[in-house]
Amino acid sequence: MKTKKISILGSTGSIGLNTLRVIDAHSHLKVYAIAAHSNIELLERQALKYKPEKIVVYDKNKAKVLKERLPNFKILTEAEGLKEISTDDDVDFVMLAMTGIQGLNPAIEAIKLKKRIGLANKELLVCAGELISTLAAENGVELLPVDSEHSAIFQCLNGEKKSQINRLILTASGGPFRNFTKEDLENASLNQALSHPNWKMGQKNTIDSSTLMNKGLEVIEAHWLFKIPVSQIEVCIHPQSIVHSMVEYKDRSIISQMSYPSMLLPIQYALTYPDRLNCEIPKFDFKNPFSLDFHPPDFEKFPCLELAYFALKEKKSYSCYSNAANEILVDRFLGKEISWIDISRKLKKLITSHKPCDVVTLEAILNVDQQAREDATRI
Repeated sequence: MKTKKISILGSTGSIGLNTLRVIDAHSHLKVYAIAAHSNIELLERQALKYKPEKIVVYDKNKAKVLKERLPNFKILTEAEGLKEISTDDDVDFVMLAMTGIQGLNPAIEAIKLKKRIGLANKELLVCAGELISTLAAENGVELLPVDSEHSAIFQCLNGEKKSQINRLILTASGGPFRNFTKEDLENASLNQALSHPNWKMGQKNTIDSSTLMNKGLEVIEAHWLFKIPVSQIEVCIHPQSIVHSMVEYKDRSIISQMSYPSMLLPIQYALTYPDRLNCEIPKFDFKNPFSLDFHPPDFEKFPCLELAYFALKEKKSYSCYSNAANEILVDRFLGKEISWIDISRKLKKLITSHKPCDVVTLEAILNVDQQAREDATRI
């Protein structure tokens, strides 16, 4: 197979680490560059193992420290560093695994140069869906989803006509609080919120899973990624996390993608698409009895999901504003400044008081993002 050189933006996070595991398993995949915000201890170990051409440390001071430790490596920093490793001529694939809006500009520049992109950064389409989808279409760039749910839908759509789609059905585990009562949720603790029953993720994504905001953000992503109206995108709770999502067609046939819960499969599918190669996740055992349960989400217990639907339906800057405000509120919960239930309550107040504007330029997106962060810090 032809060698594929990969830049990983966010190599020290959970998606980045699993990306490296996939690369380890396939000799034609090579690390070209790695990037992280400030975890230079792990970046140093990755550099010594994979010998990347370039390393980006977004934090300028940490970059100086790593340069002293690794004098023979090219160390870059800040936004310019991310842009460089996303647009280098030698790069075949850009894995956008970093969280936050910092991934937006390198993504835009990579799309302009027709780079193949693995999309694991929710902010890209939630905040800039119209801008990114338009740019990708103009440049003939296919955005390859890495989230397990969007990867599942992408696989279920393979070879089918989009005009014959009836609905997309995103599955959700329900998170750690799926069996909690409304009264229980009033006293939900940080440790409980971080104890996801099925997936190992970063803290922010784990909290979003507990509020179902992650599923709301995924609904917004699915709208822009697959060009499907919000009225045709549904969510169902599936506690086993085996069916990763489904597509129903006009003839009422439903196609799903199933596997044991592991991020290795969607990451590998994006990296090796359209090929399917051996993956180290366990083979599904149909000899042992099992059940697959599905039920509707409880919008009263988990209002963040409904707020995300509202933001998508209202369009303009609502999704961008909601995403940034939620990020700050989650940070405040992680810092034990507000309660779990405060996340949704404060987010609702912020969204309903937001004055929408158009977000079709990078400047406008960044302005809305900054305003939302300031508002969510004060409330």
